[in-house]
Amino acid sequence: MAIIAPVFMLVLVAIIELSMMFFATLTMQYAVREGARFAITGRANDGGTSTQQRYATVIAKIRDNSLGMYERMNCVVSVNGKSYASTSYSNAMFGGAGDMVVLQLDCTWPVTTPLLATFFTGGKNSFAVGATMRNEYF
Repeated sequence: MAIIAPVFMLVLVAIIELSMMFFATLTMQYAVREGARFAITGRANDGGTSTQQRYATVIAKIRDNSLGMYERMNCVVSVNGKSYASTSYSNAMFGGAGDMVVLQLDCTWPVTTPLLATFFTGGKNSFAVGATMRNEYF
């Protein structure tokens, strides 16, 4: 028992962390799809307040649908192949009516299990999720 139990627990924890990585990827895919669906409507706000901007509500939709993983993974937002820092967002980044919008998130999941950390560069699992949609005629 003393020989097998530590190995068994290490493998069990590695399986749990791998499943969390897959869950994070699927959750972020759902979140970016919901953000893109909101972006293509052309709405500038989501609550009737004139101070909210279109980009802020799209990012908020992604954050709301990510189950808290957006903040944990420090995702980078790319629209139509151009990466945006949080200070360079603008309403024009999603294009106009009829334009194609390619919304992508580049995320990193910090691997905490020592057994798995050796298989990932820098101990982090990097992945990208995206959604492509055409803007509605607004």
